[in-house]
Amino acid sequence: MPLFLNDEQTMLRDTARDFVAEHASVSHLRALRDADDPTGFSRDLWKQFADMGLNGILIPEAQGGLGLGHVEAGVVLEEIGRNLSPSPFLTTAVAAVAALQGSAQADRWFPGIIAGETVAALAIDEGAKHRDAIGLKAERSGNGFRLTGDKRFVTHGHVADLLIVAARTAGSADEADGVTLFAVPRDAAGLTATPERLADASLAARMTFDGVEVNADAVIGEVDAGRDPLGRLLRAGRTGAAAELLGVGGGAMDMTVGYLKERKQFGVAIGTFQALQHRAAHLYSEMEVARAAVLKAQQLMDTGADADEAVSIAKAMTGMATTLSVQEGVQMHGGIGMTDEYDIGFYMKRARVLAEMFGDIGFHADRLAKAAGY
Repeated sequence: MPLFLNDEQTMLRDTARDFVAEHASVSHLRALRDADDPTGFSRDLWKQFADMGLNGILIPEAQGGLGLGHVEAGVVLEEIGRNLSPSPFLTTAVAAVAALQGSAQADRWFPGIIAGETVAALAIDEGAKHRDAIGLKAERSGNGFRLTGDKRFVTHGHVADLLIVAARTAGSADEADGVTLFAVPRDAAGLTATPERLADASLAARMTFDGVEVNADAVIGEVDAGRDPLGRLLRAGRTGAAAELLGVGGGAMDMTVGYLKERKQFGVAIGTFQALQHRAAHLYSEMEVARAAVLKAQQLMDTGADADEAVSIAKAMTGMATTLSVQEGVQMHGGIGMTDEYDIGFYMKRARVLAEMFGDIGFHADRLAKAAGY
């Protein structure tokens, strides 16, 4: 497949770019941060996303969605990243939808997601780093299960309507199996959330499950076979986070190149200095390589091919390229790059958080090395 957008995808990109830039620019993020907003995003804006039809981008047309693919979802996420827009789009419209597809839970939750009334959170991680370690227990209880344990870094967990929870089913000895995915309503008894501010001013919660009772209908897929829906969730989340990282890096690069053209020293624009031109050209080439990696992963996922390795490459490549972009951005801005009044620092903070989501550069490099037999 060609590594560029077709005409329809380009039209979607232009529409999303105009919409997000107008309604959710960096000033929107700054206003939420300065107001110490307890939600972490605007529900009104989430409803506007729904009015545009964007929330159902991955939901099949038969279920009321647009029936598009991960390439199109990535187009929207890149614009969200470019504008640093606080939004539950990644966790809800991409990762949660991917997990719920084909399950009995889809009919329950998809209408609310499409309408912009439902926000989903992903209760997957339990430690300081993203690892394939699930300790939260799901024990048989009557006609359902009792969930006990903790989850960390659950983005939007304190305000979500739906939690996608990965749990270790009691009695399963095989680490490859014994995982079950649950759809848990936020108002379930015994569930508490403690929100914490992250580096980019977003909110993620520590979730405590103190004997949370769910019925058998809450299971996504099959008991002890949660690796399949969890795999769909993680591939979608990692590719989506890579696309958003691409937008963050691209936004920082555009801002930096604009500054190089405007800032003058010795009577000329600093962008005429050859050393800075070399660094800007290197940054551009790295961002384009990352863009190709992301698009390849998205295309493989849309065709149903094995995309695990391509997804890890995309997440690692965008992590490296965007880290370079924000670091060069701050440095080329000079002293003002360290001040709060300039937006470039916001890009660095968002890049730091996104790089950790669903596994950082080291995590995915390790996955690729193991897949290659090292």
